[in-house]
Amino acid sequence: MNTTQLQSTTNDTLVLESTVRRVLVEKRAGFDLEAQSLKKDLIESLHIDTIENIRVLNRYDVEDLSEEVFENAAKTIFSETNLDVVYYNELEYINENDRVFAIEYLPGQYDQRGDWAAQCIQIVNEGKRPNISTAKVYVLSGNISDTDFDRIKSYCINPVDSREASLEIPKTLEMEIEVPTSVDILDGFIDFSAEELETFLKKQGLAMTLADLEHVQNYFKNEERRNPTITEIKVLDTYWSDHCRHTTFMTKIEDVKIDNGKYNEIIKEAYEMYLESRKTVYVGRDKDVCLMDIATIAMKELKKDGRLDDLDESEEINACSINVDVNVDGKIEKYLVMFKNETHNHPTEIEPFGGAATCLGGAIRDPLSGRSYVYQAMRVTGSADPRTSLEDTLPGKLMQRKITTEAANGYSSYGNQIGLTTGQVAEVYDEDFVAKRMEVGAVIAAAPKENVIRKRPVAGDIIVLLGGKTGRDGCGGATGSSKEHSEESIKTCSAEVQKGDAPNERKIQRFFRNKEVAQMIKRCNDFGAGGVSVAIGEIADSLDINLDLVPKKYDGLDGTELAISESQERMAVAIDKENKERFISLAREENLEATHVATVTDSGYLKMTWNNQTIVNLKRAFLDTNGVKQTTNIHVNKVDEDKTYFENGNVNCESNTIKERFEKALSDLNICSQKGLVEKFDNTIGANTVLMPFGGKYQSTPAQGMVAKIPVLGGETNTSTIMTYGYNPKIGKWSPFHGALYAVVESVCKLVAIGGDYKTTRLTFQEYFEKLGKDATKWGKPFAALLGAYYVQNKLQIPAIGGKDSMSGTFKDINVPPTLVSFAVNTIDADLVVSPEFKKANSTVVVLKTPKLDSKIVDFDALKKNLNKVTSLIKDKKVLASYALGYGGLGEAISKMAFGNKIGFKFDENVDIDKLFISAYGNIVLEMNEEDLSLLDGYNYKVAGKTIEGPSILIKNERISLKELYAKFEETLEPIFPTKALEVKDKIKNISFVSTENRLKSSLSIATPKVFIPAFPGTNCEYDSARAFERAGAKTSVKVFKNLTDKDIEQSVDTIVNEIKTSQIIMLPGGFSAGDEPDGSGKFIATVFRNPKIAEALNEFLTKQDGLMLGICNGFQALIKLGLVPYGEIRECSVDAPTLTYNNIGRHQAKVVTTKIVSNKSPWLAKTEIGDMHTVAISHGEGKFVCNENEFKRLVENGQIATQYVNLDGEATYDIEYNPNGSYFAVEGITSIDGRIFGKMGHSERIGQHVMKNIIGEKDQKIFESGVNYFK
Repeated sequence: MNTTQLQSTTNDTLVLESTVRRVLVEKRAGFDLEAQSLKKDLIESLHIDTIENIRVLNRYDVEDLSEEVFENAAKTIFSETNLDVVYYNELEYINENDRVFAIEYLPGQYDQRGDWAAQCIQIVNEGKRPNISTAKVYVLSGNISDTDFDRIKSYCINPVDSREASLEIPKTLEMEIEVPTSVDILDGFIDFSAEELETFLKKQGLAMTLADLEHVQNYFKNEERRNPTITEIKVLDTYWSDHCRHTTFMTKIEDVKIDNGKYNEIIKEAYEMYLESRKTVYVGRDKDVCLMDIATIAMKELKKDGRLDDLDESEEINACSINVDVNVDGKIEKYLVMFKNETHNHPTEIEPFGGAATCLGGAIRDPLSGRSYVYQAMRVTGSADPRTSLEDTLPGKLMQRKITTEAANGYSSYGNQIGLTTGQVAEVYDEDFVAKRMEVGAVIAAAPKENVIRKRPVAGDIIVLLGGKTGRDGCGGATGSSKEHSEESIKTCSAEVQKGDAPNERKIQRFFRNKEVAQMIKRCNDFGAGGVSVAIGEIADSLDINLDLVPKKYDGLDGTELAISESQERMAVAIDKENKERFISLAREENLEATHVATVTDSGYLKMTWNNQTIVNLKRAFLDTNGVKQTTNIHVNKVDEDKTYFENGNVNCESNTIKERFEKALSDLNICSQKGLVEKFDNTIGANTVLMPFGGKYQSTPAQGMVAKIPVLGGETNTSTIMTYGYNPKIGKWSPFHGALYAVVESVCKLVAIGGDYKTTRLTFQEYFEKLGKDATKWGKPFAALLGAYYVQNKLQIPAIGGKDSMSGTFKDINVPPTLVSFAVNTIDADLVVSPEFKKANSTVVVLKTPKLDSKIVDFDALKKNLNKVTSLIKDKKVLASYALGYGGLGEAISKMAFGNKIGFKFDENVDIDKLFISAYGNIVLEMNEEDLSLLDGYNYKVAGKTIEGPSILIKNERISLKELYAKFEETLEPIFPTKALEVKDKIKNISFVSTENRLKSSLSIATPKVFIPAFPGTNCEYDSARAFERAGAKTSVKVFKNLTDKDIEQSVDTIVNEIKTSQIIMLPGGFSAGDEPDGSGKFIATVFRNPKIAEALNEFLTKQDGLMLGICNGFQALIKLGLVPYGEIRECSVDAPTLTYNNIGRHQAKVVTTKIVSNKSPWLAKTEIGDMHTVAISHGEGKFVCNENEFKRLVENGQIATQYVNLDGEATYDIEYNPNGSYFAVEGITSIDGRIFGKMGHSERIGQHVMKNIIGEKDQKIFESGVNYFK
């Protein structure tokens, strides 16, 4: 192939040879899901019905690659022969009227596809990473006007992170870089007038106030006696931003005025209680009244009273941290459980995918910096109606549908890649979120207490920077998130948005799990807001930071950018200088970059040098002033007495018939099914999930919280954590005090309904309010909300021990709803966990009632009595199912409880139809046996009715079909978050292959077989896989594939060869190797195994060592790309070879499926019988098995189809409910011809006692025992 010739446009004499090679890759017809989806979206959203066809191609421009390597990469890395068509240099099959455009990331934005493509090619290119630039090319056919073409481009290109790309092949991919040599010293700054300071403030786009800037001027004039550098100003602006220093929450409150009113008296009472608490806590001390104090006073008071024994406190602020006793195999081990909530509202509003992805990335890094292993996440978001058309979208805004779907894709992509269970996903809808989206991630983590050593760094200690490299992404993120949003934000905020790289953060998770590593760390800070200046700057009082040592993504960054960039996946770690070499060496073993960039001093200064220039030299005492102390007054408006939430804010379901009332209520945006959203998020990785998001035989009853067993390395435990949330924006809009109070009540009631004890519950809050400015009435909203939350903490005697505030929810004259989201956390034995789906017919269902007082708050004495009763009933195993009532009241609860197992319900005759769907926070529904009702004597409860056989709700002589009601429940958000794909009507053969000559024992006899488990960049199931094999009696060897340098790759290849030679079993675990890039899963693993040395060792392993091989999910994808299944050897795959591709629905699917054993040929299935059905977790985006009819017949005849997706009757099917990816012939797993290599999509390793407790069925396929027993 010739290199491209680029001719000059000005004359024909100049010919410039390009060193860039271009390849364009297009999905074959039938697999072009992205193109079909975009066509549908453009027609629906832009109403351009003249579009006849859309083609989407991935474009790769590659430099510095030999022709041979390029040709090889084009066939095996950039494309797959059986799925893709490849074009070199230019597009083919373009018609005269076709419209073509391309989109690429802005320079400096992280391009995961290009990065991982380069890392794949590095393996076959003698360890050298080529320069790769990617773009997406769109070809539109049809009669498309210039205007419509511009509208399409505008819709597809988000200027925050992308731009239209040239269609020409560039001469080179090398960026022209001006290498900066110095940063500006602001001459004359210390003599600026007030007007000049104000002009400077606006010109630089600073977030600080003019008073802050005057404070800075005074410092430099009077103490330093010099002019500052621009870096110093930017560092101070970042340090003192609301995001970093909570300046709004720390503002001193001087005067408080609370209007009189029927519902304001309780606010006054709460304020008086708060002032009394202050007297108890601050004896003889003068402390400012501020929002932060109201938020934390309950915790301080309980601690002072000696009732917070479990609180883990230190100078290091990583996350909420509590001491927990974990029962591991009958022995108590001391653990720390950490939890944290994080928002990324501003970034997600303007660049939804990256904003939401880094919201989770940031939430993970907080407890991770505390050396704990993050194992479960919750996502609670706020959106305006996602069904709003483009025409009704405000100027300067992305469409709500685009924001909500892209944000879900971003958060789920990050969580799925890093290997984090997302246990609950909930989106709350309110029209005022059009001002700015709410994107909240809450995570929970744990670590053995002995691993966490916290010491104050001393002079001579060193700071090591771990993880990712630094770029321009995220410059100004901290200050940006502290500003209000405007129409221009989408064009001007590109640098503030970060891009996530989850596989890199996964490496840090593995690294910190190593006890030796963790115990070397004195203090750790994650690189969130403020980058180096804050992450390293906060670790010690005095520091010398050498910015020249900070690893960079590319050249051209100046000292200021290096100081404040918020590039993701980085940690700053303080260690003893004696441990430097060992620490860095252990980091390299995890394929992690680790660089000594700073040293702790005793100078009292934060100093940064760059390019032989001191560009920051700030006194710690000045930094710690956090700017000028702000002051404000508070005015709490009279709460509306005519239109209270409880009379006017309920579900609108007025109708002529009871059935229509139910259907209308279940269709409400805030009640309807969110299954299509929830199933994008992996909910089983870690094999510790106790409650699946949807429970029951039909996986249709939403859980009210998340529960997971604490992850222990070695041994088994049932000690679990619960996390729930509470939030209803409609109450807060009526009264912020009541909104916050009921948020806390709701979160606590949900936790108790699951089995937790409210008395040992710990809380963390998320506050989200409009930009407050100097308006006392606006300040009154968070003030009242925090008093509402304080009131509950005081009454229940439980504390909030953490929280996060975001105070910039304003767009022009629209403000977000006054928001306080409450997260409640506790521990529980998984054996006691109760789920909400009805368990059997003929149970009695009661409502334990908590009355409301005249002030519209719950009677807390009654609530405590009821919560204690529920806890004791659950401990005594007297509760079959439970549900904490909320927005949709009893009607919502009964319907949802009935869906999961299709158990019907007959309402009591005295039911008040008008109150069925009225919100009832504080009330709890219990399913119990009739004979146990006497246990409720003396309690305020009401019998709601009885469960019945048959899928119907009976009420007042009306019969409501659960099937019809569920259809309405699903219908509302189906266009936004689909659960259905194109229906395939074909019948599928139920396979049954009985082998008479199967050899299920090895010729070798080994008491403890060794299992080799390679962990590639992006692998995330290695822990679960190793645990499954160890339980089965094997010993495991997990080895990390390193690729930071050519030498690392060489060593890793040798390690793999050695491990293959000394092992009996090779397990390729699941995950997202190389982030499933470039555009396809398993390519990185396949590329590694095609290495000649490894391929030869593997051939010996299979032909001479009688070895077994297993690949699950990502591992299966690698096996099939290599040809190991179905052919039993590594080979080039032909167009007709079976493969795995994107799910029919075009998104990630995470749920539980039923699979059936259909062949007994494989030793991996020796402990099962043909026809056995199992309940297995799946989590994948590319699990659709594809092969032609002839190949399928051959596989069936050879007994190589091992497992099929089946419905509950055991019938193979194309129904997406049971065959989640649309696999041809419902194939879930296949083997090599002799059965010794087995690849499957379902995660058979994700099992354990009480795992997926709310799902019925046999979960253990005995695969791991069968594999181990083969050698015994």
